[in-house]
Amino acid sequence: QAQLVESGGGSVQAGGSLRLSCLASTYWPCMGWFRQAPGKEREGVAGISLGGITYYTESVKGRFTISRDIAKNTLYLQMNDLKTEDTAMYYCAATPHSRCPVVVGRTPKSADFDYWGQGTQVTVSS
Repeated sequence: QAQLVESGGGSVQAGGSLRLSCLASTYWPCMGWFRQAPGKEREGVAGISLGGITYYTESVKGRFTISRDIAKNTLYLQMNDLKTEDTAMYYCAATPHSRCPVVVGRTPKSADFDYWGQGTQVTVSS
C-alpha cells in the first residue's frame, strides 16, 4: 500500500519561509499538495505531473514552488513570503498519471487523488 509521509511544517512569522517534504514509498507520476484550514474545504495548492508540468492555485503563484527528487521519491513545496492566510494543515497526495488533473491544466481536487499523507501543520503569525 502506498505511503506518503510529510514533514517540514511549523510556525513562522509572516514573510518567512518553510519547505515541506513528502517521502513516498514508491514513485508516483502525479503528485500534489493540498491544504485545509479550520472550517474550510480542502483546496489544491500545487501539483506536478510526469514531465514536470506544474500547477499552482492563484493565491500562491510567485511564492510557492513545487518540485520533486525522483531518485529519492520525495516531493517538496518551497513556501516563501508566507501570509497568515496560508495557515492550514498541508497534505501530500498522489495519483496515477491517467488521472492527473495537472496534465490537462485543471485545478486539482481531492477526488482526483487516491493516496494521502497524514498532514503537516503550517502556522503563520502576524
